[in-house]
Amino acid sequence: MNILIDSSVWIDYFRSGKSSLKLDEYIEQNIICTNDLILAELIPFLRIKNQYKIIKLLNEVTRIPLHINWKKVMNYQTICIKNGLNKVGIPDLIILDNTIQNNLLLYSLDKHFRIINKYISFRLLEV
Repeated sequence: MNILIDSSVWIDYFRSGKSSLKLDEYIEQNIICTNDLILAELIPFLRIKNQYKIIKLLNEVTRIPLHINWKKVMNYQTICIKNGLNKVGIPDLIILDNTIQNNLLLYSLDKHFRIINKYISFRLLEV
């Protein structure tokens, strides 16, 4: 089982870790993964904060390639809009597509993923 760690989990982990308590366990089990989109959300901020050790560690996490299926992303956005979820960003829909394509378990603290999961079937870690 590979768990895709969303940027929301990493951000919490770096700040306080109050909501991402299980991440240490998953790191120890070596079952976490990331993708370039998530790294692109994290690394610029870490560079500004001169957190080069953390950047190095993040770059060592298993990286799942992104093969964006734009038709599916548009379909996911249509489903979201039809169900009143008007503020789901395209990056999150790309993360969703990456999760589904690779049969990953998504670990995210973003509430909208729980709502999306009611309309689109994917594996989401219960927090």
